[in-house]
Amino acid sequence: MRTGLLRVVGAATTAYGVTAVRRPDWLAGPVGLTGEHGRTHPYTALALRPLAWRDAAGGLAMLLAPAGPALATAAAVRIASDVGDAVLFGRAVTGRVRRAGAVASALGWAALTAAALVGGRQGDATAGRPA
Repeated sequence: MRTGLLRVVGAATTAYGVTAVRRPDWLAGPVGLTGEHGRTHPYTALALRPLAWRDAAGGLAMLLAPAGPALATAAAVRIASDVGDAVLFGRAVTGRVRRAGAVASALGWAALTAAALVGGRQGDATAGRPA
């Protein structure tokens, strides 16, 4: 497990989630949920904010969880959330390019988190062994 990388992913996720709670356009824009003038309808913002809170909470868990099973669980929740987002975006986002971008972004974060979760430090003979 690459704890440092998981912490960085957690910090980035927390920052993005908190920002998206305050500015749901950050989440709505890339997936095409904004109106003509690039603004998010209040009802859409209301529906997106729990998703942003989920990201903020999951990222905070990755940032603060003690190394070991707690951090691995937080990372697994992050991966599952990203894969779920990719499925949702892949089915619901309109426009081939926009859909591909949304799916690639979600799967990219899932892959980065998974790589950090299963990866060991280079040169560490105990990497990957149970404690």
